[in-house]
Parts: sequence; structure tokens; C-alpha cells
Amino acid sequence: MTQYLTKFTSNITLILICSTSILATPNALAINNLVSKTAFVNAQDIIPSASFDIRYYTANNFVGKPIDAYKAPKCILHKDAVQALKKVNDELKKELKRLKVFDCYRPQTAVAHFMRWVDDTKDISTKAEYYPNLSKPLLKGEYIAEKSGHSRGYTVDLTIEYQTKDGQFTELDMGSPFDLFDEKSNTMSTLVTPKQTQNRLLLKNLMLKHGFSDYSMEWWHFTHTTDPRTTYWDFPIK
Repeated sequence: MTQYLTKFTSNITLILICSTSILATPNALAINNLVSKTAFVNAQDIIPSASFDIRYYTANNFVGKPIDAYKAPKCILHKDAVQALKKVNDELKKELKRLKVFDCYRPQTAVAHFMRWVDDTKDISTKAEYYPNLSKPLLKGEYIAEKSGHSRGYTVDLTIEYQTKDGQFTELDMGSPFDLFDEKSNTMSTLVTPKQTQNRLLLKNLMLKHGFSDYSMEWWHFTHTTDPRTTYWDFPIK
């Protein structure tokens, strides 16, 4: 009987060890990551009335060319962030306004592209438009870093558009354009007019109301508070 119990206990231990080993294999981790990735959705499908101008798919950005891994002009985000964003847009619709989105999930490959660009100090072709008062090395850290919250899928860059009398939409005047790396882009900058500050606070307060936190240096940048701040994804946008 004792021998049988010993053998039974040993078999159970072996099974547990094998199970733990299986869970730790790269394939198992890949499966877990695949399951997690299914939580990402295309925001255009959920919020079709919003406007999407995915800048890094185009050359209309601070690098001056399309960014690596942006294979399609899509706004991919975690479903929790999208549902919250939809509530923001629904509120704006009541006032004949809507969200205009510039960037959402950002692959780590794209972040690496940004880093190569910022390290190339000879390329200053976009300086006048995007960083007129800073040298490239000063962009590192607060504006461009080796890791971006965008790569976790909960961060979005956006503004507000309003509908004009002819039915067209135009951006609210925020005092500085998207991706202007400058003190003027700080949410509470004293370099903009009271009306421009009011427009920024309209965006900020709506986003905070629906579960986002802001980044004070960039009036357009918000992260949903359910962000676990763990995985930095690197699947392409396509």
C-alpha cells in the first residue's frame, strides 16, 4: 500500500511539473498572447461617425514618410478603450461635434522607426513644422521614447471637429497642431488664447469623464485607465 501511494504521489508530482513546463513554453505563451490580442478591435467599425486621419500611415507626420508597420489607415485599440471612446463621441454628436483620431495602437516596430529618426540628427527636414524650438536630442524621453504607451493598445491621439452651417466638419482651434513638439502644446500652456484653452479643456474633461487620463505635455494624448501597463505589442496594422 505504501509503495502504491508513493508511486501515485510521484505520478501526480510529475504531471504537475509537466503541466507547469507546458505553460512556460514559447508556444503556450504565444497562445496566451493570441488570446489577449483578440481583445483588440477596429475603432472605425465601432464608431463610424467619428473621423479618422491616421497620420503615420501617410507622409504627413514629423518623420516625413509613412511609418513602419502601418500597413493600413486603421485605428486599432483594446475594446475597453473603444467602448469608452464611443461614449465620448456620442456626447459630442448631441452638439453637432465629433472626434477626429490621429493615432491609436502603435506597433513597437513603428516606435523603433521613430527612434532611428530622432537619432539621425542630420535629418531636420520637418523641424520648422514639428519642433521649431527644440533640437532633436531634446525630443527624446518626453516626446519620443524607446517604449510607447500606444503599443499597449489603450492610448489614443485625437481632437474634436465641429459641424459648420454647410454641413462640413472642421477642427476646433486648439492653438497648436497635432504632434507639435513644443511648450505651446502643453494642455495648460500660457502661449495660447483663452478660447483655445477652453477647447482643450472641453476635450480633456470629456475624456476624463469616460475613463481616460491625459498627458499634460500633449493636449491630444489620452490613455484609458484600464491599461494594465504590461505588454508592448508589435503586430502590424493591416
